[in-house]
Amino acid sequence: MATRAKNKDTPAALLLAWYDRHRRVLPWRAPKGQVQEPYRVWLSEIMLQQTTVQAVGPYFAKFLKKWPNVKALARAEQDDVMAAWAGLGYYARARNLHKAAKAVAEMGGTFPATYEGLRELPGIGDYTAGAIAAIAYDLPYPAMDANAERVIARYAAIEEPLPKSKPAMRAALHALVPQKRAGDFAQALMDLGSAICTPKRPACLNCPWMEGCEARKLGIQEQLPARGAKAVRPLKRGAAFVARDASGAVLLVKRPENGLLGGMLQPPLGPWTEDFPSKNEATKQAPFKADWKKRTGVVRHGFTHFELELEVYVADVAKHPPVEGRWVARNRLKDAALPTVMRKIIVHSH
Repeated sequence: MATRAKNKDTPAALLLAWYDRHRRVLPWRAPKGQVQEPYRVWLSEIMLQQTTVQAVGPYFAKFLKKWPNVKALARAEQDDVMAAWAGLGYYARARNLHKAAKAVAEMGGTFPATYEGLRELPGIGDYTAGAIAAIAYDLPYPAMDANAERVIARYAAIEEPLPKSKPAMRAALHALVPQKRAGDFAQALMDLGSAICTPKRPACLNCPWMEGCEARKLGIQEQLPARGAKAVRPLKRGAAFVARDASGAVLLVKRPENGLLGGMLQPPLGPWTEDFPSKNEATKQAPFKADWKKRTGVVRHGFTHFELELEVYVADVAKHPPVEGRWVARNRLKDAALPTVMRKIIVHSH
């Protein structure tokens, strides 16, 4: 009897008991007691990387409607996948998503059921492999998302700043993962970080781990996880060129597959440097000779490592000049593989 009572007081048992009462209802989460479908787990975990639950919901529903299983996604054209992903950001995720779908389809449409097998798929790192292994297959692996990092940094009072503290966090979490209900444990930790162990003013009195939380004992819970000094993001500037024909169709070109916004569409752009080009310089950067008129104001957009400001030049043409690219009808722009910054450019051109 003493052993049974002790088991009920383990960190995992306390967290799972809390989760059974307070678990969130999410589109990709199977109802209590039902098996999680690996395709839905994988799709949601890729989408949730560096993105909020609120932002992912509509995209997850759209992908499931268009491609209800991994074989359907594997058969899709990459341009269609990129278009469906447009606006979600971090576009390498979409390219790797499509590559991984093709790889799984070649395996017969069944996802690997081991951490090592999952880790070999394109776009799947340590965290994602652990999350899928735990949630889809109930294997005892840690799933360390941003919420879990925050909870573990506080619970174990890991004061070393991120990202150097990640190995210590992962080790601390690994020691807590139960042999049974590992998937529920992973999702419980995410929910705890979202609802209770929040970045500011955590609701410690409602936390199932309050008694064992080392940061709370020290009174430093709101200071963790510690972060290193933020690097100053440089500012880049350039020119964008929106060409329109008589019907309102816009000239778009495809970005290189590799690199920033790889494989996505955009209006023609000049190089990004420290300063805006002069009108004469911009004319030389334009995709063809025309009466290019500069719109007032600039388009601003923040990337992970730099800020961007673009001046927008517009030209109306009577016929299509012989240049690389495609003319996309005005009513089809909403379905094009345009990242957010490129949509801002087109909106600014009107």
